[in-house]
Amino acid sequence: MRTTSPWGWATASTRPGPVTDGVTPLGWAFALAPFAAGGPLAALAAAKALGALAWTLAAGVLALAIDRASARPARFAALALVPASAPLAAWSVAGMETGVVAALGALAVALPALGRALAGAACAGAAAALRPELLPFALVVALSAQAAPRRDAAGGAPRPAWARALAALALAGLPFVAVAVARLSIFGRAAPLAALAKAPDAALGARYALACFLLTGPAALIAPAAWRALPAWPRGLLAAVAVHFLAVAAAGGDWMPLSRLVVPALPAVVLAAAHVASVAHARATALRLALALAGELFVMVRVGPTAARVGGDRLRVVEELRGALAGAEVVAALDIGWLGAATGATLVDLAGVTDPAIAALPGGHTTKRIPGALLDARRVDALVLLLAEGEAPASPWPASRFARGVEQRVARLPGAGDAFAPVAVSGVPHLRYVVLRRRAGGADAGEAPVDRGAD
Repeated sequence: MRTTSPWGWATASTRPGPVTDGVTPLGWAFALAPFAAGGPLAALAAAKALGALAWTLAAGVLALAIDRASARPARFAALALVPASAPLAAWSVAGMETGVVAALGALAVALPALGRALAGAACAGAAAALRPELLPFALVVALSAQAAPRRDAAGGAPRPAWARALAALALAGLPFVAVAVARLSIFGRAAPLAALAKAPDAALGARYALACFLLTGPAALIAPAAWRALPAWPRGLLAAVAVHFLAVAAAGGDWMPLSRLVVPALPAVVLAAAHVASVAHARATALRLALALAGELFVMVRVGPTAARVGGDRLRVVEELRGALAGAEVVAALDIGWLGAATGATLVDLAGVTDPAIAALPGGHTTKRIPGALLDARRVDALVLLLAEGEAPASPWPASRFARGVEQRVARLPGAGDAFAPVAVSGVPHLRYVVLRRRAGGADAGEAPVDRGAD
């Protein structure tokens, strides 16, 4: 079976299994493959550097677009939304595709302001190819950018408006279609496997979108009186932001922290805020920006310190549990990202994000109803389950309280306590993973000694 982790690296074994897209952005793992000669952590480091470089360059182009927004100095106040944004900072260097997609989102809205509307549409299309929920945003940006000042070819007659609009829509939409066709041809389905594993929940999606709206900067755009004074292109930016938040709500939101799904649209928020500041009263602009910055700073103070420790904490878990996983051939877990760096074993993804058979099971990606026969059929010889916050392993171990529904269900499977024994527990707070290995001697073998990490 071959799997691809949420961190963007691939792990492989010689065991046969379904070939899957693994992560939502098709081809992202292959983009990192040239950097993976030194192992998955080397690929992760390359992904972090790529995201940081892409976002830094795109942020510079975005700043130039803000400079072109008007002649009023108030436009530059919108730039304060960038350094105060914990989501932009964290996801640009997280090692996932989000940093690159955020850069593409920035270029999609900044290039039209520099007279390169079709180049912006192409960037919007590339972003939608990597993140499907961005398709409505990409189409609205590409179409509305035709109202931005444009630079026609020297000496050539300007193309008709309908031709420019058609070309922009093609550039913004065809990459998405191409990826869907490729998925259909290769995997037998046009949508990412994650869409099946994580069935959308409208209520959760609405709450997610509302929280993101209040905490990531769009509050700076609440200016109905100023909207009427905006030219067509900035109004298109406002429409694109609104459409994206609706798309995120329809997609059911996301389980990852720091508003990951709205990050690619945040550059559009910043540029739209600059345009609003250019036509609105200075005091109203100051109040709106203060409100937006208050939400961003709340996230930075409340979530930022924890987010800053994520990488180091995961690496510590990898080192702590590498020995306990040595010799395992098939490991089942819900969080397979860090496991790809801790073991070369085949990984059975209990969330179903990289496993079509598990993705099709009832339940969300953290509540899949895993049948006991599946663990035996996959020849699972190790389990890695996350304890609930503040919990320690109980005796017998199936009585422990685990963090997610699928882990709780696996622990309660008939015979699980007889078949598996705990051998190690990670010592990182908030990441208390229990490693359970299949018993060699059956139910009479008793409990194995447990390495409790830093306890």
